Amino acid sequence: MTTHTHNFEADTGKILDIVINSLYSQKEIFLRELISNASDALNKRKYEGNINKDLVSVDASEIILEANKKEKTLTIKDNGIGLNREDMMEALGTIARSGTKAFLESLQDEKKKADPSMNLIGQFGVGFYSAFMVADRVEVTSKKAGTDQAFKWESDGSTGFTITEANRELPGTSVTLFLKKGDKEYADDVRLRHLVKKYSNHVSYPIKIAKDGNELETINAVEALWTKPAKDISKEEYKSFYNLIGSTFDDPYLTVHNKTEGTIEFTNLLFAPSTPPFDLFDPERKSKIQLYINRVFITDEADDLVPKWLRFLRGVVDTPVLDLNVSREMLQQKPAVLKIKKAIIKRIISELAKKIKNDEAGYDTFWNNFGRVIKEGLYEDSENREKIIPLCRFYSLSEEKNVSLTTYIEKMPESQNEIYYLTAENLDEAKVSPHLEGFKAKNIDVLILTDPIDDFWIPLLPEYNNKKFTSISRGKVNLDDIKTGKKKKSKEKVKDYKELLEKIKSCLGEKVADVIVSKSLTESPARLVADDNAMDIQMEKMMMMQNPDFKGSPRVMEINIDHDLIKSMNKKSKDSTNLLDDLALLLFDQSIILEGKIPDSLNEFNKRMTRVMQLSI
Repeated sequence: MTTHTHNFEADTGKILDIVINSLYSQKEIFLRELISNASDALNKRKYEGNINKDLVSVDASEIILEANKKEKTLTIKDNGIGLNREDMMEALGTIARSGTKAFLESLQDEKKKADPSMNLIGQFGVGFYSAFMVADRVEVTSKKAGTDQAFKWESDGSTGFTITEANRELPGTSVTLFLKKGDKEYADDVRLRHLVKKYSNHVSYPIKIAKDGNELETINAVEALWTKPAKDISKEEYKSFYNLIGSTFDDPYLTVHNKTEGTIEFTNLLFAPSTPPFDLFDPERKSKIQLYINRVFITDEADDLVPKWLRFLRGVVDTPVLDLNVSREMLQQKPAVLKIKKAIIKRIISELAKKIKNDEAGYDTFWNNFGRVIKEGLYEDSENREKIIPLCRFYSLSEEKNVSLTTYIEKMPESQNEIYYLTAENLDEAKVSPHLEGFKAKNIDVLILTDPIDDFWIPLLPEYNNKKFTSISRGKVNLDDIKTGKKKKSKEKVKDYKELLEKIKSCLGEKVADVIVSKSLTESPARLVADDNAMDIQMEKMMMMQNPDFKGSPRVMEINIDHDLIKSMNKKSKDSTNLLDDLALLLFDQSIILEGKIPDSLNEFNKRMTRVMQLSI
């Protein structure tokens, strides 16, 4: 028996060192790579067997794991196409020489059409070398189908490799890893079972491991649910799969299962939960979609496949077309990624629209759980903003429930040309806001927006169906032109309050931009509104939370000349007393408090309140 020894070239050795020590972020990936190679070998034999019947395996195609804790070895066996000496030289002795890629190229060169079920995984020719991350030495014993001689390839991953003739009765390949001292965990059955479930659970062939002596047990699911036609899958099977991959117990609110073919090929099985996950508002906002390449798990952090506003989706995307980096752990920024993302967004929006049409009450519950996240799409997703807005719901003051913008517009008076809204921290705070009084008096509906994102998306979508969004806490809102059957008639004359306005403005100084008579207040004596070009009140509050030193623009104070307090102040305005100043400052602080803020000086506020209370006794 002749042994041939070959040395790696110096540069090649350096490359191999990089592959072994730097290419993959996790050692455990090696098992996925070796199982994928075995699966490719089985697929190749299956294809070649369709042409040459002599190559068809008489045994069932399978992948077997043999672990020996005592000897610290792990062997991955298959009964696939196998390797001869030349194959070993090219596939194992030449780094980045992919046998799978060469096989695909040969099919193309010969204009052969591969079996559609033949999903070949290896493309880079480096996956095999990941074995050296956990092994001091690797032996590959293989016999190519249709040949009589077997060969053994052996290497320590640094000094070179040897190829010798070997004994093997049946075609196929055995890869034996002599594990490093610190990696003996990979000879443990429990650890191996976990890794197979994680990475290779849906490989097309049974993956077996020894159980109770020589008995073999299949430890992978083999069948991937998403590869079955939707008509053949029951509601219970979908739920079971959703609960498994999402670690959930609820029923999915939405199930989207389809296969896309053509310029881009992929299958997705996606679920929208009915119960919000605990990490829905995690600042990192990670997606939980599992990416598979030809049924081999790649990652569950494929953030490029769905936008952040759909991060609540659970499920899988399986495709043969995505470009990964050489370690198969990150997506490359290629057009295919964008096309898949666009297709998923389009389908989810379409399916949610169907839910609205067929079960509005059910959608309302879903919106209460996930609407805040979907609204983020109005700000972040400029391409789909116009498609997302019909899905959104907003609290209607008149209806006392969430409504769509279409419903709001349908119930508007004919003379109303604007969508009125009020932003607030919460619904209870909004309902007592003086900004609503004039609208309540004329039965004009107002949408209450309580999500932080609301102040950010509205400037990007200033109107809907030719109706402008208008904040009722900013600028001068004129309700006189809206005919609702109710009119507010003031018995007081504005000119009689000119002097009071001037004195209040003088007292407040730079605290306000102006003091004017209100056209909308009916119950409260005063309110503060932002100028047309200034930040809305809620936006200012968020800015102050981020930066305590932030000072918003002074706002306009509107006073209600029909209120008894203002009438009394007007009578006192001719007296040269300090009472008017106290009342003016209390009005200002009162307006601040109604916005959920604290007066600048609680001590001064307390003193003024005490003085006014003493005068009332």
